[in-house]
Amino acid sequence: MFAQSPVRKARLAFLGGISPDAGAMTGQVAPFRLGLRELGYVEGRNLAIEFRWAEGQPQRLPALAAELIQLAPDVLVTVGPGPALAARDATRSLPVVAVLVDDPVQMGLADSFSHPGRNFTGVSAAFSGILAKRLQLLKDFVPSARQFAVLHNPSTAKGSDIAKDIASYAHTLGVPVALVEARGSDDFDAAFASIARDRVAAIAILADATFWTHHAKLIALCAQHRLPAVWGHKSYVEAGGLMSYQGDFVAMFKRSAALVDKILKGAKPGDIAFEQATQLNLVVNRTTAKDLGIPIPKNVLVGADELIE
Repeated sequence: MFAQSPVRKARLAFLGGISPDAGAMTGQVAPFRLGLRELGYVEGRNLAIEFRWAEGQPQRLPALAAELIQLAPDVLVTVGPGPALAARDATRSLPVVAVLVDDPVQMGLADSFSHPGRNFTGVSAAFSGILAKRLQLLKDFVPSARQFAVLHNPSTAKGSDIAKDIASYAHTLGVPVALVEARGSDDFDAAFASIARDRVAAIAILADATFWTHHAKLIALCAQHRLPAVWGHKSYVEAGGLMSYQGDFVAMFKRSAALVDKILKGAKPGDIAFEQATQLNLVVNRTTAKDLGIPIPKNVLVGADELIE
C-alpha cells in the first residue's frame, strides 16, 4: 500500500559517477524512484529531482557537486565513493544520503556507523571482508594459483587502507596478492602487462565508475590474458565477466529512499545510522567459465544466486 502523499514539494539532487545508461537507470534510478513513490513522493506533483552524471570522469565531480549544492536541494543523494567524497569536501551542512560507499568512517563521512554525527547517512555496499571473500572465490576457481592481483582506481579509493587490507588477506589465503592501479582506460594495457609479467593467475577488479565506463575493454583484456576475474557487480558478469559478489543494488537504492524520507520529515542525517547491504549475491557466467576452460567449482555452483548462460 502506498503512503499518504506528503504535502510539501521535496527537492532532491542526485549525483552519479557513471553515465545515465540503461544499467544506471534500471539498477539505480528506477528503484530509488519506486522507493520514493511508495512513500508518497511523485515527481511532477510533490517531488523534483535534479540529476548530474560524471560519466566515468571523476575530475568532473567537484564542479557537479558544487552545481547541485547551489540549487539548494533538501537532500543530496550520491552514488559511489567518488561522488560522496566530492560532497564531503563541498558541504558540511546539506544533508547527504550516500549510496554504494564502502566504509563511511574510513572515508571520513561518519564518526561511526550507528551515530554518523555529521551531515551524512546512507547505505554501504560492502561489509568488512567482502574483498577477502572475493579472493577466496578466485582461489576456489584456481586452487593452484601462486599469485593473485587486485585492480583498483586510487582516485576512487582515497581515504581507504586497501594495501594493508590486502596484505592481511594474502596472509590468510597463503597466496601473494599484488595491488595494481589504473586511473583510466589509458592505464589498462600497462596494468595487464604488469599482471602478465608477474604471472598472476586470477584477479579481483573493484567496482568503479571509470572502470564501468570502460568495462568492455577490461573484460576483453581478462579474456585475452585468460584471467579468471571477480567483479564488484553483476552488471560486469552480464557483460561477459566471470563472476561477481556484491550487495543487491536495487534493494540498496530502494532503501535509500526511506533515509531521504526520514530527513525530509525532520531527522538529522547524523542521527540516522548508516546501513549496510543485507543481501549479497554471487553471480557466475557459465559461458565465460567455459571460454576460459575452467570448471565452476561445486561449492560455487551450489552457492550461486544466479547463473548466466
